[in-house]
Amino acid sequence: MAERKTIVYPNPEVLAQAVAARTLLTIIDLLAEPDRQRVDIAVTGGTDGIYVLKVMGESPLADAVDWRRVHVWWGDERFVAADDDDRNAKQAREAWFGKLIEDGLMPAGNIHEMPADGRDADEIASASSEQTDAVLAAAAAEYQRELVEQLGSEPALDIAMFGVGPDAHFASLFPDHGEVEIDDPHVLVAGVRDSPKPPPLRVTLTVPMIARSKHTWVFTSETRKADAVKAAFAQRDNPHAPSSYADGEELLWLIDEGAASKL
Repeated sequence: MAERKTIVYPNPEVLAQAVAARTLLTIIDLLAEPDRQRVDIAVTGGTDGIYVLKVMGESPLADAVDWRRVHVWWGDERFVAADDDDRNAKQAREAWFGKLIEDGLMPAGNIHEMPADGRDADEIASASSEQTDAVLAAAAAEYQRELVEQLGSEPALDIAMFGVGPDAHFASLFPDHGEVEIDDPHVLVAGVRDSPKPPPLRVTLTVPMIARSKHTWVFTSETRKADAVKAAFAQRDNPHAPSSYADGEELLWLIDEGAASKL
């Protein structure tokens, strides 16, 4: 388990600028390594996550990145229709990478979205719990296959970025919901039914997949997240505070003074 390093910034704006700059500079550094063909990053949704992506797109540092060699993944996704406004991927496209693709700087094939729910409203409403679980399991298996096809039999991300909820969840790994305790190294992606935060269906990377990352960065802001940060820091691998399971070769917590106020 990696040693956690914590950096505290004055406010949410400085935090977002710092995370965006760190991400861009790390991508640039990784691409400069001899024999390096590509960089694979997992991004996150939520208020903090989408704002960081927007700042990345506006940064002059972005001009130094060879986006043809950068592949984008997701730590989790809302299992809704592909054009649903709740989709993390749709929000990220609008805030950031859509323009890179439009400008010819990034191939559309470099974007690896998690599967969307292709069922219609009646099919969703009439599905039993078992049927819903089967649909989610198929979606998780599809994303795991893509990870393996793209990154090899032991897939690992270069950068994995996560926000934190007020309940201390990260990705779609929620308190006392079971998925965060998956420790099978062969289960890299999981479906989530009855998420305590809407929408109720999710797909998420598991802790074994997250822990393989070269750089795992958890970031959050504001005093409303202070209890969550305190709980995550109080004990590692606490199922009541899933973000305490965050791990990787490098583990950074990047927070502002509000989120750090109860440490």
